[in-house]
Amino acid sequence: MLSGDVHYVSSYGTMEIREAICNKVQRKNSIKAKTEHCIFVTTKFSVYASLLSISETPFDALIPNPGYFYSDPVILAGANPIYYNLADDFSLDLDEIRRKTTEKTKVIIINSPSNPVGKVFEKNELQSLYDYCREKQIYIISDEAYEDLVYEKKHFSIGSLEPSPDFVISIFSLSKSYAMTGWRAGYVVAGPKIISPVNKFLEHTVSCFPPFIEKASAYALNNCDSNILEFKKAYKERRDFISEKLEEIPSLTSNPIEGAFYAFPKYSSDVNSINLSKSLLQKENVAVLPGISFGPSGEHHVRLSFSGSLEDIDEGMKRIKNFFTGI
Repeated sequence: MLSGDVHYVSSYGTMEIREAICNKVQRKNSIKAKTEHCIFVTTKFSVYASLLSISETPFDALIPNPGYFYSDPVILAGANPIYYNLADDFSLDLDEIRRKTTEKTKVIIINSPSNPVGKVFEKNELQSLYDYCREKQIYIISDEAYEDLVYEKKHFSIGSLEPSPDFVISIFSLSKSYAMTGWRAGYVVAGPKIISPVNKFLEHTVSCFPPFIEKASAYALNNCDSNILEFKKAYKERRDFISEKLEEIPSLTSNPIEGAFYAFPKYSSDVNSINLSKSLLQKENVAVLPGISFGPSGEHHVRLSFSGSLEDIDEGMKRIKNFFTGI
């Protein structure tokens, strides 16, 4: 700000940030992008803007069940959200996606690593999905906000399967990788048919994002990979800790947490997840998100975040264990 980076810039983002984005996705994600494929936009905004750019007529958007809160931006964009169920282990079920696809389907949204279930999709799953969508001329919005929080597997970007960005709209965030949540920093990598209308949307809404934030984001993308490794190490320790604590509670079952910083255990009680979450808050002063918030398949689950300190996680899990022992 003291250097004068406080004025209007291109709604695409400064050339400095776009070059940093381009270099990063080539280096880390193997996406064959050029600067014209890159635009600086906060991640939540980018989902909505991308949906608006897909079609001028009403369409269906397939969204994961359970999955993040994609139904609202889909509805705001004038489209219809259609749930596709994940497999029991939360992997992609391509047969289910085929069943849910119709002539009105224009886009499928995926999220890996996943919020809330912590799943990391395999390369072969993503290859099969890409081949199917390419054949059917369906866009893929790939939300990769948690790309750097993968613990044993290797993150794979579906956009790397294209010779140049075309049907895959890759969405990234600096919020998780660089702990820049309040900066509202993120970016989209996509083909010209998407990037151009996204830019028009930004130009006539926010005009541009603050250039001092773009400068800081470019610095992070270019210089801070070592910080990510330290960050990831701390989260892996927390992941291991909360996984052990979940195993100590007989009424909870949980799939392995492969990425992100959430557990999504299923509980055995008949109480719905909204009422259970309220009861847990009232009785033990522990806040969780009810699984139904993430789609019908999320019922009888709760989402736990392990983004806090080990001490806080330990205390929270003691209270959760006490709660479930009493119901």
